[in-house]
Amino acid sequence: MTQSVDSPRASDFMKTHVKTVSPDMPLDKLIPFLLDHRVSNAPVIETAGGRKKLVGFISERDCLAVLSDESFFGSPSPPQTARTIMRRHPVCVTADTELFTLASIFVNHGFRHLPVTDGDTLLGIVSRRDVLRAMNDYYDHSLDEKHRRRFPPDLSQLIYHRFLVAD
Repeated sequence: MTQSVDSPRASDFMKTHVKTVSPDMPLDKLIPFLLDHRVSNAPVIETAGGRKKLVGFISERDCLAVLSDESFFGSPSPPQTARTIMRRHPVCVTADTELFTLASIFVNHGFRHLPVTDGDTLLGIVSRRDVLRAMNDYYDHSLDEKHRRRFPPDLSQLIYHRFLVAD
């Protein structure tokens, strides 16, 4: 199947109500936050003037690595926060990123979620599941279109329909 110019964009299916954390959130609050909200990751944002500036991205994996290291090695490191364990400069997409580009990123890089940004402003988040759902919808729609082109309606059958015209 070839890509269509009218394929959906990230803005068509991204989540705009995103659970976020502040850079100063301590690890002992961060882990319960992820668990309680049933999210596997969260954008780390600084809010200034109502603008959500993305400064990093943190995942269960990041927390697990730090927590297991501290627990196993008994590291005397200073208390960990989102800022100290987050991934800085996360891979992001724009609201205009089209479906096939998103699918390629998810397939080839193994990400589960990607922040959607405008510059460094967080707009939302798109998940692998969101892309799969959008791709399935797109696929179903394209099958319907192909079917209509392959089997156009038989216009000769319209003669058998009766229409009532009201005065």
